[in-house]
Amino acid sequence: MREYEDSLHGLEGEFMDHFPPPPPRHHPLARERMNIQKSSVCSRAYFVVVMAFFHIYIINIIALLLYVHYNTGSGEQDVLLEKSVPGPMPEHQTPSPNLRPELSFQLPRLEGIRVGHVQRVSLVPDRTHNMRTLSLKPLLFEIPGFLSVEESSVVMQLAHLKGLTHSALVTAPDSQEEQLTQDELFSLLDLNQDGLLQREEILSLAHSTDGSWLSSYNLRKIHTGLETNPSGVLSLQEFKRVSGGVLQYSGAGQGLDGNAKVRQRSTHTRLYLGEGTHHLLKSIRNRVTRVTRLPSSLVDLSEPMEVVRYEQGGHSHAHHDSSPPNPDSSCAHTHLAANHSNQVACRYLTVLLYLNTADGGGETSFPVADNRTYEEEVLGDLSQQYCDKGNLKVKPVAGTALLWYNHLSDGNGWVGELDEFSLHGDCSVTRGLKWTGSVWVNVDPDQQRQERYQRLVSWHPEEQGKRPEHGDLHQDL
Repeated sequence: MREYEDSLHGLEGEFMDHFPPPPPRHHPLARERMNIQKSSVCSRAYFVVVMAFFHIYIINIIALLLYVHYNTGSGEQDVLLEKSVPGPMPEHQTPSPNLRPELSFQLPRLEGIRVGHVQRVSLVPDRTHNMRTLSLKPLLFEIPGFLSVEESSVVMQLAHLKGLTHSALVTAPDSQEEQLTQDELFSLLDLNQDGLLQREEILSLAHSTDGSWLSSYNLRKIHTGLETNPSGVLSLQEFKRVSGGVLQYSGAGQGLDGNAKVRQRSTHTRLYLGEGTHHLLKSIRNRVTRVTRLPSSLVDLSEPMEVVRYEQGGHSHAHHDSSPPNPDSSCAHTHLAANHSNQVACRYLTVLLYLNTADGGGETSFPVADNRTYEEEVLGDLSQQYCDKGNLKVKPVAGTALLWYNHLSDGNGWVGELDEFSLHGDCSVTRGLKWTGSVWVNVDPDQQRQERYQRLVSWHPEEQGKRPEHGDLHQDL
């Protein structure tokens, strides 16, 4: 037993030699070891917390940059309007008439910033144009090179091909030269010559208002007769019955703004910008859609472009292109969706194209632009005698376009009151000829009526499969 205890103490001695006991708490070495361990633990925890906050900060910065990038675009200062057009529309593509128009939309409006401000706009692929603000009242822009000189020449040739008529002569409704028999009118409306009138064929007349041989009353009456016909089409006999045998020649093609009365020594024609026309005319429609940023359905359903040729001495008196909103009248382009017989022009904006450079005179004058101080006689007569008294004059240069708003905004993204400052006219041409093309975007101040009209003339999806072969309605050229 004694020997066993001696061996056990020997083992304890060897163990203590290899693993000495920890020093007492008051010993300096113990205190130093404890401080080192505590400092090491605190450093690791602090490092982990700092790194976690650092990663969260970096993630927040990246998220903020992505948000700014996708909400403001590339950050360029230039205004590339093609990005703002509702639905991309490359130059080689045109809006399909099969697409239903956008409804319950608002009207975007360009910003003038200040007189002389220049914005870059994209009208065709791989090219930009400068758009300069000429006036804030009315909101007026100038776009040089909207058309090339060659394109302007093509438009003039197409107008010649279509045929020019004298602007100052409005044919009387009872003129035998303009009277159409019911058989002739039926044949003109029957675009596919199948002996039946479909809904699309009748509405094609309302799409363009170009050469409207029917009064709004008769057009509405024929459309109502077709809607109530069980077969959904009209034969010649049914057409004669619903038309009531009364055919009236409408002066709508002469310009509802009264230009036939204010123009002197000029001829004009209208060129449809929709499907089935020359590719340049469709391109003009696309460019107007791009630069205005308006829904394509509005531009597509607007009236045709009016081409005017002023001879030497030709001019137009000051006038407004549109009419003030009036609850007792309806817009000419939406008369099918209204119950008023009194029709007025509802033109939200105007795009005026100069097709040639006049040798002398022919300026477009805005007598009261940005200033209400003017002489009264300027408002009525813009012949050479008073042209120089206008506040703003623009010389006609081939390919240049002027864009201005005929109406103010109502504050809710729709058409407001007529802008009285949009009064304008054409100074006398002193030498040579002057050619212009006017593109109007028609919008009814009554938003519900505008949407009701667009639903009325849009294609029904169930009808697209059985649409007649004459897909390009109302072909002018």
